[in-house]
Parts: sequence; C-alpha cells; structure tokens
Amino acid sequence: LLLNSVLIAVLSSLLATILGTMASIGIHNMGKRARSAVMTVTNIPMTNPEIVTGISLALLFAFIGRILAIKNILGFGTLLIAHITFNLPYVILSVLPKLRQLNPSLNEAALDLGCTPTKSFFKVILPEIMPGVITGMMMAFTMSLDDFVISYFVYGPSFSTLPIEIYSYTKKPLPPKIYALFTLIFFAILAVMVLMNVMQARDEKKQRLALRRL
Repeated sequence: LLLNSVLIAVLSSLLATILGTMASIGIHNMGKRARSAVMTVTNIPMTNPEIVTGISLALLFAFIGRILAIKNILGFGTLLIAHITFNLPYVILSVLPKLRQLNPSLNEAALDLGCTPTKSFFKVILPEIMPGVITGMMMAFTMSLDDFVISYFVYGPSFSTLPIEIYSYTKKPLPPKIYALFTLIFFAILAVMVLMNVMQARDEKKQRLALRRL
C-alpha cells in the first residue's frame, strides 16, 4: 500500500507538472480578461472543500462508467486522474510567477538567432522557470502522498492507497507496522518540504545577486 501511494504520488506529480507547465505558458500568453477567467476556473480545486471535489469526481466517474458500460470503473485510473486534477493548480501557481519574471527579450533573441519555438523553450524558457517547475512538482508530490478525502471517493477495491488503509484501522487496534508507516510518511513529507524551502531560498538569493549586478 505504501508503494501504491508512492506510485500515485510520483505519476500524478510528474503528469501534473508537465500539464501545469504547458497550461501556465498558455495562461501567461492570454489576454487579461481570458487569463482572469481561466485562473478562476483553475483555482476551483483549491477553493472547494475536498469532500465536494471528491464527490464531484466520483459522480463524474460513475457517469462515464455508465456511458461506457464499465461496472468497476473506480481504481488506479480514477485515482490518478483525481490526483492530477487537484495537483494542477499548485503547479500552475508555482510556474506562473517565474514566467512573469522572465525577460521576453531572451525568447525573442533565441528565435532571431535561428531557434525553433520548441528549441527556444527547452534552451531558454525552461531553464529560467525550472525552480518554479520543481517547486510545483514537490508540492504536488506531498499533496498527493497524504491525500485521503478525495482518494476515498474515487478508489476501487482493486487499488487502494496507504491513507485509505490507515482509515480502515481507526475502529480497531493499530498494528505496529502502521506506526512505522506513519513515521516514514512524516519524515518523507518533512524532507520534501525542507528541500523545497531550501531551493526557494537559494532561488531568491540568486535573484537578489542578479539585481545587484544590474
């Protein structure tokens, strides 16, 4: 079950990071009104209570299962989609500030020197926004690893996660292995948060040094 939780956390954070970075670039290039409307929709998973998001996703998956005539649609796929859904806003909110800080002349210069838009993105834009991308990915990983409320509504008997299994022990004595798993999750999340704070502090220090040189 711990491996299931880690697998879901890793896959959902990676996919949410890729999709969130692409979405951030699209949102950044939108007009003011369109950007405001899209950001309002994007922030819904963050502003909604988790139980509302979980029930909404469960009803959506049940509706899709009925249309496709799938009896047991809940499982690994629904868990992964749900985790990607609530992780996306965290990635977008981490990447967008880096895009705003990016000097647009850098991309224009790369295009003038013969780079294709794709090559310019990987050579110029991505290295500049990488701190925000990594921060968003680590935040998505921690949010996914210990999520219970949303996962409870979209998991199936064929695939469960550790927080859901721990909940099943609340009405009976906890075996010693559960306490060990509590400790592992606590230190894993603590290590990720410390690393994220260190990277943010280092990035802020680099920005201050760059401003002093200017």
